[in-house]
Amino acid sequence: MAIFKPQGFFLGLLLCLPLLAQGQGLGGLVAQSDTFLPVEEAYQLEVEVVSEQEIRLYWQIEDAYYLYQHRFKAKLQDEQGVINTTFEFSPALDKNDEFFGDVSVYYSSADIRLLADTGFSETRLSITSQGCADAGLCYPPHTEHFIVNGQTGAVVADDGSTAVAAKAAGGAEKSGDPQSSRSDPSLWVALLFAFLGGIILNAMPCVFPILSLKVLGFATGDPSTHHRHTWWYFIGVVVSFIAVASLLMTLQSMGSAIGWGFQLQSPGFVIALAYLFTAMGLSLSGMVQFGGNLMNLGGSLATQGGNRGSFFTGVLAVVVASPCTAPFMGSALGFALTQPAPIALAVFAALGAGMASPMVLLSYSTIARRVLPRPGAWMETLKELLAFPLYATAVWLLWVAGKQAGVDTMATALGGLVMLALGLWLYRGSKLRRFIALLCIGLALVLATLRGPESDAGTEARREGTVVWSETTLQGLRDEGVPVFVDVTADWCITCLANEQAVLFTDAMTAAFEERGVVYMVADWTQYDPVIGTFVNSHGRSGIPLYVMYPPNDAPFILPQLLTPGIVRDALDRVSSAGTEK
Repeated sequence: MAIFKPQGFFLGLLLCLPLLAQGQGLGGLVAQSDTFLPVEEAYQLEVEVVSEQEIRLYWQIEDAYYLYQHRFKAKLQDEQGVINTTFEFSPALDKNDEFFGDVSVYYSSADIRLLADTGFSETRLSITSQGCADAGLCYPPHTEHFIVNGQTGAVVADDGSTAVAAKAAGGAEKSGDPQSSRSDPSLWVALLFAFLGGIILNAMPCVFPILSLKVLGFATGDPSTHHRHTWWYFIGVVVSFIAVASLLMTLQSMGSAIGWGFQLQSPGFVIALAYLFTAMGLSLSGMVQFGGNLMNLGGSLATQGGNRGSFFTGVLAVVVASPCTAPFMGSALGFALTQPAPIALAVFAALGAGMASPMVLLSYSTIARRVLPRPGAWMETLKELLAFPLYATAVWLLWVAGKQAGVDTMATALGGLVMLALGLWLYRGSKLRRFIALLCIGLALVLATLRGPESDAGTEARREGTVVWSETTLQGLRDEGVPVFVDVTADWCITCLANEQAVLFTDAMTAAFEERGVVYMVADWTQYDPVIGTFVNSHGRSGIPLYVMYPPNDAPFILPQLLTPGIVRDALDRVSSAGTEK
């Protein structure tokens, strides 16, 4: 009987991801990133101190790129606090922009004056700008820091390590500057938060199907075998987190407004994962034999293939964990993606270490080994039972693909799934059967690349009574003094869906929003959208869920990623009281 080698099959399927990731998914992002300049090259800023109360800001802008006039922000602060400033803009061009509507923009160059209401000496200057390319890419807001001296005219680029910067930060805290409440954590705090967030990821439903397979392997083999395999699993998790982080940072540096879980914005990637989970489920059900080392089930766990299987389990755990965001993760990853690459990768490595550490500790636990029953017929029954969470995960992934690319795409993918199952079943037999099997598997991959009419995901409210998010609509409501709650969500975000069903979309919570006059806005990030990506990045986050409450005429604040009715009601009461006080 012919038996598939799991490493070759799964590797082949994963290598097909670039082919499957079409449209505005991974393939689109990579192709797009090769086309556009890094933000520092597209917009080059020169700073000149004109007097003790005036600074000249001059941007040289590459051809076919532009900067928004309304997106410029400046902060001038010393150890006493923030110095009030105003912009004096040079004439700009009117433009109907696909991202922000009717705006004023600068092409070629922008010559702007920053006027302070008092004289300053050595002070820290932070300048934020945002621009787009005519070809359709909108960059996230970009902030640059300088140390400027109004008396000597000196201007020095600042990396945050100078004494002036430290004193300015202390002054911001004393002055009650609203931005100081969103200051980044220190590196050690970020590492701790990432590690804790990684531990909590193990409790998320998206990771359970993989971890359950790993735990089952503890029922056989000796302790030294368990230790070795869990360390290979540990390495697979950490290496995968670093690899995903590297790709994420590379795409962001090239101008793509993406965040954590970005790969699931590609229907092709989602469909490939559904195929992979179905194949794994068929193996556990006994319909298809992938060999004895798949996920360390059966056979000798001491072979080299078992080590590779443990490593691959770690890789797959990271892939399926990406739709989930645990507490502590948001601030840690938001900090990481604003730091130099070595620091950012260290934070992601800490996240991976946190996720893998419970499994390592479990392998060293004598109590765990005592709790697990001896190997026997129960293992085969449990193995077959564990196939059903994998099937359920495949169903959910195909639903996500349908929401992203339409029901026709989902139906085509389901047809491909049938061909995949047929091909795997046919492979057990003669050479002719195996040849036909390979044709079926090839046809399945072709069907996975086909796309029906585009889905309307993100263009309609997810629930009656909510409003579709847009920068223009949000700003208009804020100008009118209306409190707004923004929910950045996606169909592939398990935490988002759980919060919506358990808290946000309940009848009681809908009534609470109506009673307090708070507008509920939904930013649906199921598909890649650079405008929503920019919004997420502007709040110091790299992934979702993101919940932002906008009180009337006051600074916004961010809610936790795991919600309870009490947390949301407290936030609603806070904006209601703010409106009353105003």
